[in-house]
Amino acid sequence: MTLAVAGLAVARGGVRLLAGLDFRVPAGTALILRGPNGAGKTTLLRTLAGLQPPAAGTIALPPEGVAYAAHADGLKPALTAAENLAFWADVYGAGGDVAGALAALGLADLADRPAGQMSAGQKRRLGLARLVVAGRALWLLDEPTVSLDAAAVARFADLVRAHLAAGGAAVVATHVDPGLPGAAVLDVGRFTVRAAAGPPGGFDEAFA
Repeated sequence: MTLAVAGLAVARGGVRLLAGLDFRVPAGTALILRGPNGAGKTTLLRTLAGLQPPAAGTIALPPEGVAYAAHADGLKPALTAAENLAFWADVYGAGGDVAGALAALGLADLADRPAGQMSAGQKRRLGLARLVVAGRALWLLDEPTVSLDAAAVARFADLVRAHLAAGGAAVVATHVDPGLPGAAVLDVGRFTVRAAAGPPGGFDEAFA
């Protein structure tokens, strides 16, 4: 088992957004997170990644088992594409294949280009290439296809499918089809914490 969640509640700014989450993501499978903007998908991913504590419940996953790709690409503009990936390979301690990661995202010809001189789509692909050098079993992906054209989306889908075929797992928050047929889908809206109604005769009622 790569990820197991039980009775999980997550919060943002001290306010619970989601509660009662129970799910598993076995090795070789993907889970797609659906829900409107602001529903709590990013907060859930950040909690799974260990960037903030859960408000309740448990998260079981292998130690040093997670790579998180958020909205920011995590690049140093002055470093080349290859140098950026080498930096992240050192951070993860995985000794990842930088050349292979660049090739997987169609960036081999841009290995020596500074990240600051890349287009938005190229930066996004380079940010996602970090996953390849991370050597982590569980990929947590927050809207990974933003700024990608159709060809790049297809290439990224191939990358995720290869990761699953090798025994990895992925949790993907996205509004579009990520190209992962057979992936389980979790609608986080089913777990939204509803705000309690205030007492009658409150401030708002005085101005009704």
